[in-house]
Amino acid sequence: MRRQAFLAALVLRGPDLVTYRQLLDDVWGSEPPGTGHRVLPSYVYPLRKALDTAGVGPDRSVILGGRGGYRFVAGSAVTDLDELVDAALLARRAKAAGDHDAALERTSRALGLFRGEPLTGLPGPLADSERRRLSRQRRALHQDRVECLVLLGRHSEALDELMAVPLARPHDEPLAALRMRALYGSGRQAEALAVYGETRGRLLDELGVEPGEELRRIQQAVLRRDDRVLLGRPGGPRAAKAAVPAPRIAGHDIGNEATGSEESGREDARRRDPVASPHHDATPPDPATRPGRPRPRHNELPGDTACLVGREAELALLTAPVPPGAVSVAVVDGTAGVGKSALVVRAAWTLGDAYPDGSLYVDLRAHGAGHERVDPRRALRRLLRAVRGTGDDLPEPGPDELAELVAAWRAATSALRLLLVVDDARSAEQVRPLLPAGPGSRVLVAGRQRLPGLDADVRLTVEPLDTGGSVGLLRTLLGRERADREPEAARALARRCGGLPLALRIVGARLQNRPSWTLEHLAARMSDDARGLGELKAEDRSMAAAFRMSYDQLTPELRRGFLAVGQSPTARFDGLTLAVMLDRSREDADDLLEDLVDASLLHQPQPGRYRLHDLVRAHARHLAAEAPAQAAADRAAVLGLYTAAGRLAGGWGPEAFPTGPEVTAAPFADWREATAWLDGASGELVDVVAYAADAGEYDHAGWIAEALADHLVRQGHHQEARTALETALTCADMAGDRRMPASLRNCVGLVDVHRGRFREAYAWFADALRLSRGQGEPWDRARAMAGMGVARWPLGHVDEAVAHLDEALELAVRLDDDWLAGTVTCNLGAIHAKAGRHEEALGHYRSALSVAEKNGRPGTISETLCFVADAHLALGRPEEAMSLLRRAVDLAQEAGDVSLRANALSRLGAAEHAQGDPHAAVDTHHEALSALTERTSAWLEMQIRTRLGQSYAAVGRRTEARREFRTALSLPEAGDHPRAYGPARDGLDSC
Repeated sequence: MRRQAFLAALVLRGPDLVTYRQLLDDVWGSEPPGTGHRVLPSYVYPLRKALDTAGVGPDRSVILGGRGGYRFVAGSAVTDLDELVDAALLARRAKAAGDHDAALERTSRALGLFRGEPLTGLPGPLADSERRRLSRQRRALHQDRVECLVLLGRHSEALDELMAVPLARPHDEPLAALRMRALYGSGRQAEALAVYGETRGRLLDELGVEPGEELRRIQQAVLRRDDRVLLGRPGGPRAAKAAVPAPRIAGHDIGNEATGSEESGREDARRRDPVASPHHDATPPDPATRPGRPRPRHNELPGDTACLVGREAELALLTAPVPPGAVSVAVVDGTAGVGKSALVVRAAWTLGDAYPDGSLYVDLRAHGAGHERVDPRRALRRLLRAVRGTGDDLPEPGPDELAELVAAWRAATSALRLLLVVDDARSAEQVRPLLPAGPGSRVLVAGRQRLPGLDADVRLTVEPLDTGGSVGLLRTLLGRERADREPEAARALARRCGGLPLALRIVGARLQNRPSWTLEHLAARMSDDARGLGELKAEDRSMAAAFRMSYDQLTPELRRGFLAVGQSPTARFDGLTLAVMLDRSREDADDLLEDLVDASLLHQPQPGRYRLHDLVRAHARHLAAEAPAQAAADRAAVLGLYTAAGRLAGGWGPEAFPTGPEVTAAPFADWREATAWLDGASGELVDVVAYAADAGEYDHAGWIAEALADHLVRQGHHQEARTALETALTCADMAGDRRMPASLRNCVGLVDVHRGRFREAYAWFADALRLSRGQGEPWDRARAMAGMGVARWPLGHVDEAVAHLDEALELAVRLDDDWLAGTVTCNLGAIHAKAGRHEEALGHYRSALSVAEKNGRPGTISETLCFVADAHLALGRPEEAMSLLRRAVDLAQEAGDVSLRANALSRLGAAEHAQGDPHAAVDTHHEALSALTERTSAWLEMQIRTRLGQSYAAVGRRTEARREFRTALSLPEAGDHPRAYGPARDGLDSC
């Protein structure tokens, strides 16, 4: 992605020269690479190779180098950005000329150039700012397109367009004005005025201002029915008359027939209730058409909350227009405290004026105490009394009571247009009987449980607020002045509350009642999960109590699964994690997890991966502590799973670990499955070790860190490996496995060897040897001896290194440790090679290769093949070397070892150079450079750049050669690697 961002910077700033400094600022921002602008050629080369015509040199490339920068020369190429500029300009001209058909066509063409988010995923400040600019332009084009549809009389299409793109902000006045015009053109004057009221309310709540002049002008025009202002033509609105289909409830025919037009239905509603909306038509209906006295509009909605922050998109979805001939049902679910009820109540108040026969509310209290819960019979009786105004003639209790109540309810509502809010529902069976029958009625259902058995037009899962929205709610609750005095503490509180509005309101109430408390003080009181959950309590409001109600509704099997996943050491996990803890099949575990998702106790950020909200996890662990033996067994099972995966995924093999947990049936078929499973944990593997250490599972902390060391190193995650090992070392002396202090030090030494820090590595190995001798463990002693030999000979201490390696080899053979025997043999061969004894070196390498192939690990085979190829190259056999190295590259790719693949590629380039093809070598070295990551060790990059410089020099490109040598010598820690520093310095001197 960084390479694409680099190209985007050149194109966006083209055709001007873009300086090195500007490129670094555009692509890397405040965190430029340590090598500065010297890294830029490694981006330019592959881009030229991909974009230029074959055989074109740098002087005719689309990317030209200049003094201090690069320039993109598009030539005959046309970018979609150029097309966008042209199309937008033509659209504006056509609209200004009054040619709305042409403006619509050209605006549509411009919008068609947007395919998803602009510059998707590209890093860097320039990409961020350009994304924002293009998003603003896209929104302006969308606004122009909708206005053209309105002016052309295509009002339904305009509404569809507006609903497809929700308001950018709750106070997006231009789009609100267009929505009002489109609704008016569709004959929906009351709904147009409701949009004005909704927008005005938001502006007052959030900004403290009245709507602007343009929106007020549109409101007045709607009241006056001013078609010229609203639709661009004289005359009254012409709502198309169409047959209204037979009303349906949630996708099923009701049975009664209703025909006529949408407009006539509205006129009937106005006759029944001419004062249903504060924005009713300016000219009241003729009293002669209104028999009897108007019935007062019934409204049972609870009071609207004063602070609903960050829910604009959800409100837009819930208040979007719905088909007029059906009963529309929207289902809202989410975890406890996420603000479902507040959201549906706000939506109901926003929609209320459009439902002249009343707004009803029923709370089923599914998560209350047993005696508080409202069953469908009780709810129907209350609803019937509300619409009839009396409780007379209700069915008597009996076996058919529910069916009779449903029939009475549907008969009573068949001619009404109602808005019904059903709160705290737990099942579809509770809600189905309550659905009204009147066409055009609307039902909003809220509950923690997902209701897949209920037919619904809209399903919405309310997610926790992001940090910005959470801080915004705190600012509203506490006042901006108090919250803004401690911005970091406000963000810390927002994070501790996990974006749950209920938790934030409790925090706000506590701070309001304690003016002497600072935000930092309360954040400190909530500094750990257990105590933080306890702090979220204010009188009868408590996050723990809210979560407990959800837990109490679960079946015993689901409760067991919920408590088990609370012991997961990572934020995200899969079905295998639960399967191991429950000793169940993967399929059973997946079913349990899906049921917990439906209960809103788990999130599913991606298929097959699950996540507990931080506060929900804290609650699960608090409940699990009531059964400490079971919790300890669950922890041991899941931590043993990580140990088994690490040992199988690493190059050492499970048999190379003499102690550790009992794993009776490893759940992975082979190392590939284990590697893929660990990759799913991504950057959370270090957290697993920290979790084990914090839980007092000191043995598991050591076993996991030890098992993951080789896996992380081979993937280039040196810092993560080092952090995990250091975490385990802090508690190694408290572990029951007395091998851990020495073994973990050996692993740290291994990491340092791979980073080229041989002096530091030697110190760790020497310390490990001292500890292993004291405890009499031959496995760790063998590894320590081998490590000391590997670390010493690159520093020039050859005799000492050979003595260590010989002793390590003898121990490895005795212990039947193939991996260690192969590693030691390779290093002994390398020592022979350094002394010029290449035939002896080749013999050692071949012995090591036979051991590696017996082991069957592609990474180990690839690494050994590189040594064999080196010997062939030194003996003047470049063709044999190239054949071996191509296989090594493929095996490194299969093993997922990034650094090994780069190393093998660079050695292949050296072989091509030796065979007399330095041009091919240049390309191969560049491929090796492109494989490097930020985690690559300095010594490996130095070697690759030095070889590249040598190939450049061989083809007469001395400027590029000097650049590569200088870059190699200027890398961080370059002076710590004399074996790589010397050749780079010699190469620079010779150019």
